[in-house]
Amino acid sequence: MSEFRIDSAEAAQLGRVAVIYGGLSAERSVSLKSGAEVLRGLSAAGVDAYGIDLGGEGQDPLQQLISAEFDRAFLILHGRGGEDGTIQGVLEMLAKPYTGSGVTASGIGMDKLRTKQLCTGAGLSTPAFAVINSDTDLRQVEEQLGFPLMIKPIHEGSSIGMARVTSAQELAAAVTEAQRYDSTVLAESWVSGPEYTVAVLDGKALPIIRLETPHQFYDFNAKYEANDTRYLFDTQLSSDEEAELKQLVESAFQTVGCRGWGRVDVMLDEQGRFQLLEVNTAPGMTDHSLVPMAARQAGISFEELVVRILRGAGRDQG
Repeated sequence: MSEFRIDSAEAAQLGRVAVIYGGLSAERSVSLKSGAEVLRGLSAAGVDAYGIDLGGEGQDPLQQLISAEFDRAFLILHGRGGEDGTIQGVLEMLAKPYTGSGVTASGIGMDKLRTKQLCTGAGLSTPAFAVINSDTDLRQVEEQLGFPLMIKPIHEGSSIGMARVTSAQELAAAVTEAQRYDSTVLAESWVSGPEYTVAVLDGKALPIIRLETPHQFYDFNAKYEANDTRYLFDTQLSSDEEAELKQLVESAFQTVGCRGWGRVDVMLDEQGRFQLLEVNTAPGMTDHSLVPMAARQAGISFEELVVRILRGAGRDQG
């Protein structure tokens, strides 16, 4: 891939760009790495960009945005406050164009339960599930879904607070841990087949990545720290299955109302059916991240990728 740079006319059109990263969520450390990479990529492509570490060093996030001077924002915040529609709403009020999905789609995508309910209503397959809160009888969850189960906080990303459980004792412990992050927890039937992740750019699926990890599942360590996770473009799927998977991903992206870019995670169950796991509206852009990896496979450099995402920035995104 040759070096990618925009011309002076486009640089002037894009104006001053604020890369907004950091934030105050449990995913702050990942966002700091993503933001640094995005800022490097935009600058290398000739964009007039600078970084805003939102909430960094005890600063007031709202005041930071009000006082900052920029023409559009590249949002690379992960987790609550940045990926859930909150920051998107602030930027709407400030009349600042921003990258990615709008208020509604961001809120839905951050909420694993609402995403599943919406996709189920649209006829898209997703693993059987139960909702757990403070007064839930865990024996009923066990009877409804059986073991093994995946336990997830509903409003966290990067696999934070997630656990695979195979017994009542493990279930109780995992729920307690997940409730450190969220009062409402999701229990999903375990899917034992291969896992796939598919990046979406401008509404279209990029090359499929098959994930292999020696961990029980693709957890935080496997995503951001481990060197034994394998990312494979040999999907072991037929051409028809690949087309089916990409269609499912694009349908889920559209169903949630996403715009611009994102990533959808899917598993293949023992019956050969694709099962949606979640929709990510602001996925990671670190050196371990999957969207840049898929883009490279499609012949898109990191610099071109971040510029293409930036070009999609617009107000009133829904």
